[in-house]
Amino acid sequence: MSDDVPTPTLEEVAPGVFAYLQLHGQWGLNNTGFIMAGDHLVVIDTCFTERRSHDFAAAVKRTGGERPVRLLVNTHHHGDHTHGNFVFGDVPIIGHELCREEVITTGLGTKALWPYVDWGEIVVTPPSVTFRDRLTLYAGDTEVHLIYVGPAHTTNDIVVWLPKERVLYTGDVVFNGGTPFFVMGSLSGCLVALDTLRALKPAVVVPGHGPVTDASAFDDTERYLRFVDETARSGHEAGLAPLDLARSTDLGDFGALHDSERLVANIHRAYAELNGAAPGTPIPLATVFPDMIAYNGGEVPKCLA
Repeated sequence: MSDDVPTPTLEEVAPGVFAYLQLHGQWGLNNTGFIMAGDHLVVIDTCFTERRSHDFAAAVKRTGGERPVRLLVNTHHHGDHTHGNFVFGDVPIIGHELCREEVITTGLGTKALWPYVDWGEIVVTPPSVTFRDRLTLYAGDTEVHLIYVGPAHTTNDIVVWLPKERVLYTGDVVFNGGTPFFVMGSLSGCLVALDTLRALKPAVVVPGHGPVTDASAFDDTERYLRFVDETARSGHEAGLAPLDLARSTDLGDFGALHDSERLVANIHRAYAELNGAAPGTPIPLATVFPDMIAYNGGEVPKCLA
């Protein structure tokens, strides 16, 4: 592990329900989780690199003992949540139908952004079981609802909801302590997704990045989304380019969130929707990421994986 990255921690958020936290949640440091369901395990997401994914699998093994992993769920296609799928062997992987498509299409493309990361030997392994809107799993006595809420962070976001335990794994629809990021999804869709999450009334929220929290995270996320929306509407009307608008924007309290360079990417998405693009319509990342680098003082945002 890098000296400036805390060792991952395991938090039991309800009896037999765990969050595996890679704090502080910056680029490449996602959260995962797992459920001990009677005599077997259900795993939620994996990690960005081979080493980190094997470390997570070892934590699952230490906690679950001889219980086999029977299912793996992917909340969306990004590599920090799917690159490690292969370490769990030949188990069914469940994801949204668009998640499977995106994992196959994007492959290991992210490696080009951060060539210095020790990726290991990653075998791209997409979901083998897909669904469109909702799917209910019965893992032992634990009822697990998979709910599609995209386009939001991406086109293919699902959340994992345990109604009896009132635990919600949000994937990257929620970042706790980090700047929300929806250039591959939708600003308006994120707002709709938050309403869906609120209606569940969870007691515990496991975000895609950052510490375990509660439903107050939805309000914090919405404040940022409204801020981007208002900023983008003003800049769009004034004819400002996304980078120029981002550079001239005072982040206020949002400046305390890490990975603030995501602002310019989020403005790109907001502009696309103001121009009439449907939620989730692809935006050329070859335009967006150079703007993020420019906003970040000419440096590629640091990946701590």
